[in-house]
Amino acid sequence: MTNEKTSSTRLATDKKPKRRMTANAWQLVGLAMLSVVFLGLFNYIPMAGILFAFKDGDGSFNVVKDMLSAPWTLSNFTNLFQDEIFWTTFGNTISINLLLLLFNFPMPIIFALLLNEMQNKPIKKAVQTISTFPHFISWTVFGGIILLMTDMRVGVVNPILELLGLSSAENPVDLYLPQYFYPKIIIASIIKGVGWGSIIYVAAISGIDQSLYEASAIDGANRFKQMLHITLPGIVPTILVYLLLNIANILTNSFEQFYVFQNNANLETTRVLATYMYDLGFGSLRKYSTATALSLFEGIISLVLVFSTNTIAKKTTGRGILY
Repeated sequence: MTNEKTSSTRLATDKKPKRRMTANAWQLVGLAMLSVVFLGLFNYIPMAGILFAFKDGDGSFNVVKDMLSAPWTLSNFTNLFQDEIFWTTFGNTISINLLLLLFNFPMPIIFALLLNEMQNKPIKKAVQTISTFPHFISWTVFGGIILLMTDMRVGVVNPILELLGLSSAENPVDLYLPQYFYPKIIIASIIKGVGWGSIIYVAAISGIDQSLYEASAIDGANRFKQMLHITLPGIVPTILVYLLLNIANILTNSFEQFYVFQNNANLETTRVLATYMYDLGFGSLRKYSTATALSLFEGIISLVLVFSTNTIAKKTTGRGILY
């Protein structure tokens, strides 16, 4: 009798109609497919242009034709590595990104820790919203604002320096000079990115078990010790992931971020691989193949940095982002 019931139950289960995707489910699939199409159009299909790095296509008037029919060559890489401007730009890129990593990377972490310590929720939300707003301003506009603020005639920075005794109305500081570019780009990057960068750390902090704080309070730990021994270790995995990604992008810069600050006086200091690549490919030089070779070189270095930093992190901390 039991066997008959079991077999009948199995037959009834097998005869159940298969669930079909509802209209809402198809809408979600369609939205997801849009991101896949976007990724394919703007990330994968353009990768076919890598072939141009191995073609003699500098000064070409028909890029597609030359990419398919031009002779194969490695001279683009040879010419690139023999170019003194390339090595100067390469050094600028590494030095600027190391400084940005040193000063800019910890700032969102510190800001998130400080936000977590704020007890007044309305003020906390207001501070977080205001600090996030500069992220949504393009570097073209934001850089223009910075340039106006640091202008020695109409800017507000020189009067502040004058109050501190670092400048005078008769002899204002020209903040457009090359020696002031590094502090200017670092401070501007912090102002623009600290609020947006802190969002992921605030989310990571909210996921920490609250009972740890209660237990530490019973043991007599103050808020600073709780932050040091509970909050900070709790977000270490998130910090590690973003640190690895930042190290992997040590040769990558936002084109607008540096191009807006460039002028004839500070060109040698402000030129990075992103702007040099633009000058090669879209400037008067029209060295399309050389620019493609530079882009490929940058991508290979970034890939090597991803795997090497991930391996080091796995061996030292047991955590990584790839495997």
